[in-house]
Amino acid sequence: MISPLKDVRVVEHGTFITGPAAGMLLADMGADVVKVELPGTGDPFRAFKGGLYSPHFQTYNRNKRSIALDTRQADDLAAFDALIKVADVYIQNFRPGFAEQIGTGDERLRKINPRLIYCAISGFGPTGPYAHRPSYDTVAQAYGGFLRLLVNPENPRVVGPAIADALTGFYAAYGVLGALFERSATGVGRKVEVSMFEAMTHFNLDAFQHLFSAQEVMGPYSRPSVSQSYVLECADGKWIALHMSSPEKFWQGLATAMERSDIFQDERFASRLARVEHQEALMHVLAGIFIERDRAEWCRRLEAQDVPYAPMYATDEVPNDPQARHLELFVGTRHPVMGEFRTVRSPVSFNGERALEVTAPPLLGEHNDELRKGWTPRKAAGASAQEAKA
Repeated sequence: MISPLKDVRVVEHGTFITGPAAGMLLADMGADVVKVELPGTGDPFRAFKGGLYSPHFQTYNRNKRSIALDTRQADDLAAFDALIKVADVYIQNFRPGFAEQIGTGDERLRKINPRLIYCAISGFGPTGPYAHRPSYDTVAQAYGGFLRLLVNPENPRVVGPAIADALTGFYAAYGVLGALFERSATGVGRKVEVSMFEAMTHFNLDAFQHLFSAQEVMGPYSRPSVSQSYVLECADGKWIALHMSSPEKFWQGLATAMERSDIFQDERFASRLARVEHQEALMHVLAGIFIERDRAEWCRRLEAQDVPYAPMYATDEVPNDPQARHLELFVGTRHPVMGEFRTVRSPVSFNGERALEVTAPPLLGEHNDELRKGWTPRKAAGASAQEAKA
């Protein structure tokens, strides 16, 4: 397996999602990530479904080792400092000021190791009127203007996964990689800071560019209207998604697949701009047609006409998809205590080599013995990775 970060050592002091997601992304590229957790309880995400190995925790903590340390205790702080002394990166996602209270602030750690990349993730940034407020996924989505683009005004409720949490982890890893590249030239570490508010606002860049360039305030249907995106129920109760974009050939292909070329002779649907203006009416027309056939038949017809479509899968359908199997997208291994572990591999390949090897998320303090002796090399995985079976 190609591991571009195989010589990078990361101490992750993360809980819930943002910090652990950043650590996982680096671990997926080969970094040796040591997760520091409180003795007894560990990362609070461990207990989200009882026990200390919840699916929530497993999601963001593969390919890591775990050591249980309370840095407020002298012996544990000494063990922590020994790891920091030879680490390349430290990641924490505490509220501003808390790291200093537990002995893990930037100034102290970079005196121990001037080459250290110190990554601090927060809700709203280190200073300012909101700096000490709690922030979670929905809070960041709402402040960044993104949640308003997801909520259906006719049935207002929060939908979907923890987008802001995960994306903030991505931005943090992105910043760490930039700092590591710089350090390769300067030999000196740097403090990397990212907040959920900043990350989610940046991810919502398209909406802000429309505001600044065209004084347009986008709503939940703005982009789907311009991109001509549809979700349609089929006769078997399954759903299909279309993204028709702008090329006219896609509409011609759709007309052929539906055997209804007459629809696009209607002046409301005869051009891209007309379809954008009258999307609601077109949606009703398409809904009446797609409900007449099963999803499999629509997939066959749309594929034959090169129309951009996808079955709107439920999660349990994706692993059985032929392309997912071809790409070996789902991988697995065994944890010696917890048993079978299955996950989605990293989507990044290097020189055509996929990241098929994975280690299961660690038990709390699983690597205490080896890591309390200092930074010891990782042991080989207990079982070789394999493509997980559906």
